[in-house]
Amino acid sequence: METYYILQNYWWFIMSVLGALLVFLLMVQGGQSMLIQHRDETERNLLVHSLGRKWELTFTTLVTFGGAFFASFPLFYSTSFGGAYWLWMLILFSFVVQAISYEYRAKSGNVYGKNFYDILLLINGVLGPVLLGVAVAGMFFGAEFTVTKSNILNAQAATISNWGPLHGLEAIANWKNLLFGCMVLFLARTLASLYFINNISDRVVRKRQRFILSWNAPIFVVLFLATVTVLLLSSGVAVDPDGNAQWVPYRYLTNYVSMWWCLVVLLIGVVLVLFGIGKTLMKKDYLCGIWPAGVGTVLVVLTLFWVLGYNDTAYYPSLLDAQSSLTIRNSSSSEFTLTVMSIVSILVPFVVAYIAYCWYAMDHDKLTRDEVSSDNH
Repeated sequence: METYYILQNYWWFIMSVLGALLVFLLMVQGGQSMLIQHRDETERNLLVHSLGRKWELTFTTLVTFGGAFFASFPLFYSTSFGGAYWLWMLILFSFVVQAISYEYRAKSGNVYGKNFYDILLLINGVLGPVLLGVAVAGMFFGAEFTVTKSNILNAQAATISNWGPLHGLEAIANWKNLLFGCMVLFLARTLASLYFINNISDRVVRKRQRFILSWNAPIFVVLFLATVTVLLLSSGVAVDPDGNAQWVPYRYLTNYVSMWWCLVVLLIGVVLVLFGIGKTLMKKDYLCGIWPAGVGTVLVVLTLFWVLGYNDTAYYPSLLDAQSSLTIRNSSSSEFTLTVMSIVSILVPFVVAYIAYCWYAMDHDKLTRDEVSSDNH
């Protein structure tokens, strides 16, 4: 049993890493939401070309995150993806139109024109981060579902989870979820500005992005402080050694205090994000703010996942029945499955190294107007 616990903790750590990387890579969506703020076609093409080098990494990380969740914690996958399907269908739709836009925006014979596909990129740029933020916020603040595991033996029952008639759309009406989603959107926009400043060698674009950063970053900071305050003051579902689940006040604050190392990592991450933003705004020749801010973002999101799932806390609390809440103990795959997956996970560092190398190769030479004008893809 001790080995099983270690494997469950290990795979929640893997999910935390994937989730943190996904939030960082949402800077692609943040950049797409800015296309409308660049009226000059050459400037807009510079942004699209810069993002076009990275959008597949975001999409692949999202798919990997979902696939890893399915393999390691299948009960969450069947409960959330199978029950709150209207919310996930909206998220999927926004990413499908993104893929279509990058494929056909600049192709010859495009009968719709670039502006049509830029609108699709804008839709994904806004809806993607907000809706993903809403979906993740439901893991903190709860969702309206119940789980009946015995349904798996009932041929008349289609699913083991039951949801309300809106099947996830009710999450969008929750102000706490929307606050979380808007915070993710402005984080993505802030990271996108930092990335453009680093990646695009153009004086006009960098000047405009510094201006955009100067008001997006303060909005993000305010939303982040508001979100963290609401989160720390919120209740969470705790599970005792006998398996009894109940709502406990200030659960996430308690987790940060009891797991002090999470609090240390959180503070380091916040300092790095503020450093990357502040130095970029104060020093006009500083172009590397994306790196401390990006690392800081990953660290902060890691701690959010840790206080969400560790310390006998339900990472998907049910608002209708606390006993239906999902934890890393009652929703994971079997010990054999997690063991086999753990062996395969040894390849993860090599995959990360490959992605880092590809990133370096693509961004080694900064993007210029001449490169964009000579590239028809």
